[in-house]
Amino acid sequence: MKKLILFIAITLTALAANAQYNYNTLGVGIGASSVRGYTNVKRNYDEKAYNLNIIYNYSPYVPVAVEFQFGKLTGGGLTVDRDLYRRQYSNKYKALIVHADLYAGEVMDYDNSFFKNFLKNFFLGTGVGVISNDLTVQRTSLDDPNYVFPGDNSGVNLMIPLRAGYEIRLYGEYNQPFVGLILGYNHSVVFGEGLDGYNDPSSKFRNNALSQYRQITVGLRVNFGNEVSYTKPIRGGQSF
Repeated sequence: MKKLILFIAITLTALAANAQYNYNTLGVGIGASSVRGYTNVKRNYDEKAYNLNIIYNYSPYVPVAVEFQFGKLTGGGLTVDRDLYRRQYSNKYKALIVHADLYAGEVMDYDNSFFKNFLKNFFLGTGVGVISNDLTVQRTSLDDPNYVFPGDNSGVNLMIPLRAGYEIRLYGEYNQPFVGLILGYNHSVVFGEGLDGYNDPSSKFRNNALSQYRQITVGLRVNFGNEVSYTKPIRGGQSF
């Protein structure tokens, strides 16, 4: 009888330990952000953007996502305090991005450490994508009606996102990450002049930097699909 009890106790302990090491390979996510461009015009304004994600979890701390993003970028104005040349644009954009994040938990030992267990869900990431621009632009100069600001009202540009953030995780019955609330900052570098639609010659206007936009994001992620094992407890001994 003692041997049977000991066998059951060892089996239950092994099952509990193994459960802490599992995670789901797939996930979906949604998000919203405050977005602002950094373009050729003097002032750019805060607008809203949204995203949908399909995620493959290479590990519980290395998600790879395909993201569809859409939103609005605006800037400039018809007075010189908003833009010296009174340029103005509105861009209803869409973007398709592939990106990967690396969480601190992938490269550090956090078990039985309250502080490290908090740090493990910070992440950095990057990727590549394309952005499609649909612009309304003040194209004719108000100072010189004979001058038309060069550029396109639509087009597609290559972009590189730079990502940082933190995930607050809720765990399932067996301590696998189930739901995540993500707080993040994204800064995307865009190649070309598509964000504001102005392609002014640098000899005449200030036009010497790549167009960019930043996002302050809040997102929700749900993991599902096959469960696979990981090399260490995911939740940790003292978890958040």
